[in-house]
Amino acid sequence: MTLLPFLPHSRYVLTAIAIFFISLTSTAHLAAQNTPPDTLVLSNGDTLHGKFVSEIGGKVTFHSDPLGDVTLEWGKIKELHTAGSFAVIDKNVKIRGKKSSRSIPTGTIEVTNQSVALHTDSAAAPAPIPVADAAFIVDKATLDKQLFHSPGFLSGWNGAATAGAAIVTATQNQYTFSGGVGMVRVVPTASWLNPRDRTSFDFTGSYGKITQPSFTIPATGTTPPVFVAAIVTKSALYHADAERDEYFSPRFFALGQTAFDHNFAQDLDLQQIYGGGIGWTALKTPKQEADLKATIQYEKQQFITGSTTNENLIGSTISLSYVLHRKLVTYTQGLAFIPAFNHPHAYSADETNTLAFPAYKNLSFSLGTLDSYLNDTPSSEPPTKHNSFQFTMGITYAIKSKY
Repeated sequence: MTLLPFLPHSRYVLTAIAIFFISLTSTAHLAAQNTPPDTLVLSNGDTLHGKFVSEIGGKVTFHSDPLGDVTLEWGKIKELHTAGSFAVIDKNVKIRGKKSSRSIPTGTIEVTNQSVALHTDSAAAPAPIPVADAAFIVDKATLDKQLFHSPGFLSGWNGAATAGAAIVTATQNQYTFSGGVGMVRVVPTASWLNPRDRTSFDFTGSYGKITQPSFTIPATGTTPPVFVAAIVTKSALYHADAERDEYFSPRFFALGQTAFDHNFAQDLDLQQIYGGGIGWTALKTPKQEADLKATIQYEKQQFITGSTTNENLIGSTISLSYVLHRKLVTYTQGLAFIPAFNHPHAYSADETNTLAFPAYKNLSFSLGTLDSYLNDTPSSEPPTKHNSFQFTMGITYAIKSKY
């Protein structure tokens, strides 16, 4: 038996399948082309045709091919009519978790007389609400993605990277390099939904060296020449931390964290912290946020002078983080007190402050301070100070990742 007699029929079947898929794709393309555009009527009577993108905090974004994305306030809009499906998030309604989020109605939008009407497929459409109460309006696809999906490993991160340097060549040679990077990702990434989890990591560091070159004191009639060796003074300070927060309410969360510190000026080779605890978002507005945290942790301190001064500690970290966003500056502050339960004298504390001034697009000029106190510094000659203060300035680049 041979399959050759059936080959012509197979060719016909494959051709029919190809024609079917081509026609299906063409039908979908024509349907997309036949979807009527959204309409935006301005208060002066001008009309724009295109696509309604979203409304966030009273700012309406509408895309028109001739003008691109246009952002307007509700006061400048007389009417809005959409063909696509959207969800209206009322500022007076609290969204708590995925279960309650499933009940958010979606449908076409009509805005008239400063009221938003949502037309759903169901018979019971929600009552119109004033535009002032429409905190967010987003398309159904965005709503579903934010509610029921999580960004990939490299998506959804936001933060900043800072770098600065100083180089001096004179009788002494000096150079200092400083920099840092801080990243955070909140899931969902949309500000109009309560957070499910938050992941963050930070690194800051500075390294510097002052070198006094060697020289020779010339001989005199009574003394031979004297060689003076080069003198090198080094500074090095590094800090790295990572934290994972899991929210069980809009304001309260459980957290796990780790932190690593090195401070040459305080004779600290490496301090390691591993702990977990709870946190509370005490203040949260579009312009500012403050978090209070408390942990129980294991802490290991290793000093440069030797193992006799090393410490294994059981303690806690009590901290406050605060961020304030203004048009011309962003201020960030962090406070932490780290007591030790098994060795009360081995406590430490630190404070960070950063001011970032926007310069050009994602670039800004930044000023920062880092003040750290370590109570159990080992005895040495010259005496090691308990307190270390660092001032830095540099250029900061804002890192923004969309999801």
